[in-house]
Amino acid sequence: MISISFPARRTALVALPLLIAAAEAPAPKPGTADILKAAPASAWRAVAADDLLLIELADGRRVTIWLASRFTPVHAANIRTIARSGWWRDSTVYRVQDNYVTQWGDPTEKKAPPAGIVATPPAEYEWAASSEKLHRNPYRDAYARVTGFSADGWAVAGDGKRQWLPHCYGAVGVARNLAPDTGSGTDLYAVIGHAPRHLDRNIAVVGRVIDGMAAFSALPRGTGGGLGLYEDPKLYVPIANVRLASDLPESERPRWEYLTPAAPDFAVYLDSKANRQPPFFTVPANAADLCNLPVPVRRVAG
Repeated sequence: MISISFPARRTALVALPLLIAAAEAPAPKPGTADILKAAPASAWRAVAADDLLLIELADGRRVTIWLASRFTPVHAANIRTIARSGWWRDSTVYRVQDNYVTQWGDPTEKKAPPAGIVATPPAEYEWAASSEKLHRNPYRDAYARVTGFSADGWAVAGDGKRQWLPHCYGAVGVARNLAPDTGSGTDLYAVIGHAPRHLDRNIAVVGRVIDGMAAFSALPRGTGGGLGLYEDPKLYVPIANVRLASDLPESERPRWEYLTPAAPDFAVYLDSKANRQPPFFTVPANAADLCNLPVPVRRVAG
């Protein structure tokens, strides 16, 4: 028989509860990346090629925007017409306001818009809540009583009577002058900072950047007018081309998919974003702002 001295027995008695607790502790849940990797092909849906706006800057950087055409059909139709006309090819990025937006179009506001667009679209800022059944977001939002996700992959905010697309990081909106102007779509902006949700229901959100965000967010900040305008035109970033994926040959089209909110994997994804797991995270938040729950997208091989 092996004898155990008193100090050794005391160490063993102290260690025993710790070993029991470790054995009883639930295993960490899979992380967000693992959840998305494991989601089956049936959980993903294709983004329509006609809703993919491809921007190529003169410095070679590229940006891909997913248009929310179902929610803003007139603005989206304008944007498609503007892209196909080549109007943006001699336009520029002319405003980069820190922690706010990057804006592009015509800094002079003198260039005639392309033919065939609606000069003053309807205010596609919100719609009746009864027209859009959402997959509910289980976490509270500071700006909206009801939040959730549309079946076709968009984060949506609402108050029970009206619904709207939120100004989250990467959201693309239509620049406008004072109301009743609603913006034609020739000048657009992308949110590059903390979500400016005060803009919700005041400007048309027409899409979100899903690739190449650094091309907008990493630009030098402007100083003009307190709005981040580039005071020196030499800082303007020329736009080389803007096209729709649907106008490219089939073999050249980029293909993107989104995780459908109807899939069981989507609820697991939401939980993973609200409750980060050990070993780094020790206190789960059990909370997440709507803008911290972007619908996952992925590029797929053609």
